[in-house]
Amino acid sequence: MAYDPNNIFARILRKEIPARTVYEDDFALAFHDIAPKAPIHVLVIPKGPYISIADFGETASPEEITCFWRAVSKIAEEQGLTHDGFRLISNSGPNSGQEVPHFHVHLFGGTFLGV
Repeated sequence: MAYDPNNIFARILRKEIPARTVYEDDFALAFHDIAPKAPIHVLVIPKGPYISIADFGETASPEEITCFWRAVSKIAEEQGLTHDGFRLISNSGPNSGQEVPHFHVHLFGGTFLGV
């Protein structure tokens, strides 16, 4: 599958669609989910054109991979989630329920998330 440069996250990265941004650097953008499933529900996306976590792991540069995951950790800290804990989810492909074909992680926290 080829990357679709018109997916909603690509359009958010180009500032064509507004987002409630909580973090941005050269490698990642994080913003609040428009339909949160927890008191804190932030989406973190790499700035590169990656379809899934498999695509990201296979084709992103070592610097992109390192800086993306460091950003995820920093965002969790900034959101006050590292003490009580948080959950990360990344859906990959149609059988997982991935809705946007741009690699992203959901960062959930702010409450007990169950098992």
